[in-house]
Amino acid sequence: MRLRVEFTTEPFDLDEAPAHAVVAREVIQGAPLDTVDVGPFGNTAEGDVDAVLNAVDAMLRRSLGAGATRVSLQVNVIGEPADPADPGEADK
Repeated sequence: MRLRVEFTTEPFDLDEAPAHAVVAREVIQGAPLDTVDVGPFGNTAEGDVDAVLNAVDAMLRRSLGAGATRVSLQVNVIGEPADPADPGEADK
C-alpha cells in the first residue's frame, strides 16, 4: 500500500523556523520516502506504508519533544505499489 501524509507543526513563527518545524523537516527528509515536499505552511510526503508510518511516528515524537504544541496531519491511501491502474503508471 502507498500512502501520502500531509502535516504541519505549530506554533508558527513567520520570522524563522521554530525548532519543532526544523526537526520535523529533518525526519521526513531523512526517511526512505519516494517524494517529499516541505514548505513554510505544510509538508507532504509519499511512500510505502511502512516507510510513511515509521516516518510519521518519528516526526511526531521528535517534533513534540522539540516544542510543538500541535501537529495536524492527514494520511491518505493513494494506491498499491506498482499498480498499473495508478494514474501515470500505464505510461511507463
